[in-house]
Amino acid sequence: MGVLQQRCRKWLLCWTPTWHLLIFFLMIFTVSGQIRYSVPEEMKKGALIGNVAQDLGLDLTRLRSGRARIVSGETSQYTELRADKGILVVNERIDREELCGEVTPCSFSFEIILENPIELHRITVEILDVNDHAPTFKNKVINLEISESATIGSHFDLESAYDPDAGIHGLQNYVLSPNDNFALKQHSNADGIRFAVMILQKPLDRELNPHLSLKLIAVDGGTPQRSGTVNIEITVLDANDNPPVFNQSLYKATVAENAPLGTYITTVNASDADSGSHGLVTYTFSNVKGKSAEKFEIDSVSGRIIVVDNIDFEKDKKFEIRVIAKDQGGLSDATKVVIDVVDINDNAPVINIMSFSNMISEDVPPGSTIAVFNVKDADSERNGQIACSLDSNLPFKIQSSLTDYYNLLSDVAFDRETKPEYNITITATDSGSPPLSTTTTLQLKISDVNDNAPRFTKPNYSAHVIENNSPGMSLFSMSARDSDWNQNARISYFLEDTEVSGSPVSSYVSINSETGVIHAVRSFDYEQIKQLVFTVRAQDGGSPPLSSNVTVKMMIQDQNDNPPQVLYPVQTGGSVVAEMVPRSADVGY
Repeated sequence: MGVLQQRCRKWLLCWTPTWHLLIFFLMIFTVSGQIRYSVPEEMKKGALIGNVAQDLGLDLTRLRSGRARIVSGETSQYTELRADKGILVVNERIDREELCGEVTPCSFSFEIILENPIELHRITVEILDVNDHAPTFKNKVINLEISESATIGSHFDLESAYDPDAGIHGLQNYVLSPNDNFALKQHSNADGIRFAVMILQKPLDRELNPHLSLKLIAVDGGTPQRSGTVNIEITVLDANDNPPVFNQSLYKATVAENAPLGTYITTVNASDADSGSHGLVTYTFSNVKGKSAEKFEIDSVSGRIIVVDNIDFEKDKKFEIRVIAKDQGGLSDATKVVIDVVDINDNAPVINIMSFSNMISEDVPPGSTIAVFNVKDADSERNGQIACSLDSNLPFKIQSSLTDYYNLLSDVAFDRETKPEYNITITATDSGSPPLSTTTTLQLKISDVNDNAPRFTKPNYSAHVIENNSPGMSLFSMSARDSDWNQNARISYFLEDTEVSGSPVSSYVSINSETGVIHAVRSFDYEQIKQLVFTVRAQDGGSPPLSSNVTVKMMIQDQNDNPPQVLYPVQTGGSVVAEMVPRSADVGY
């Protein structure tokens, strides 16, 4: 079962000093910490790794509402997050040797992301080794030819065993079957590889015993202990009293990854003071660590080493090979060849979008998180250093968060009426020479908010209407425009409550709320009212709605609909009007 090894009480303590320069307090993107579990390899599918909810201090409701999920990590297929229970379980069989090879300790990391608000938690799972491999030898038999004249103390390099397990479960010891002539001495390289050397402690006598059969047993430190055996067949030869001697105890060389097959590495050289066949030296590789023997080949006569298989720096950064020089009399010497692999920039960055919503409201404040993405480069050092960029004319910026994680943030306030959508191209470029880059494009749409009131096409309206019109007649129309979208741009027209000559304006005219057409409610009489002045309101369908007003002046035009009337003299009764004229009236009275 998984055991919680470490949890950061304060997440800042989990960050390296480099990260201290990158700490920003984001409103909607937080990192709560990281946890570490240890589990043995070869666990069954469904086996519990750890209670993530409990260890992160999250309840199950938060895991479900935040759509908690594993979002990154090339080894994320090994684990499964069961958000309904808040636990992390094994998703498929984990083989520590397949996952990490000879790297120890062996672990892999991934991130769990929650949304609304966004949280990112890093999980590290350490895979503990179990003793599931026995030491093995490359060959079934070690054939040695040793001269009877070999001196006491002569050493004979034996093939190394290989155990992919780590730590105490790896190769620990060699045992030589009991015999009178040889003792076993064990050594370790600086990289931890153990090898055995057989030391002659009693002279050989070909006439008494021309052939010896021994066994070399390699054992590990597991419980129960595992072992591997190889037979040593020794043919005793006549005198060969000088072993080969290498001119260097250590050879160093470099090779670029992806070097063509046949690329020259180095040449080893050993000399033998004997003459004839006893002085003829041949070169072979001893058992090499991991897959080194598949990558290189040595010419048995010249000692020239070349590349025979593809080399990938991302898989192997260094090779150590033991080379044996053996003469025809069975005497040998050994040297070590260390080959450093030089990284070349052969991997472009990879962009993974962790979280992105393709629509955002135009009223979000600058600095809002638009997307969270991850960038990785399999190369190392400068070849793996990434810089992310955007098109310079876009109103966005990129901000680093965790290692290899970035936030895409808005940099200005949006205006849908000016720019309704953006195509955002993110470019990730490494620092190699020449640099490699990768791009990905996000399409972001800006959703509308009701931030624009309707606007009439004219600052005011005026119209002329001839009196004695028919009630219901269409008088004239007005229109307004709203630059918002959809419901926010749907306009309705209303008469403002005002009075004309003591009567409400609605008793004179009406307006169609959808078209803005004004109709007469009654027949107008110029002799009673000569003009109407009223206000029309245009209101959109937003929430809350926005509106604007305009003044309408309607002039009533006269018709000849009244005959003249005699006002004086006043008729009193009949059709004849009597008027008294003074006798003394002058002309023109």
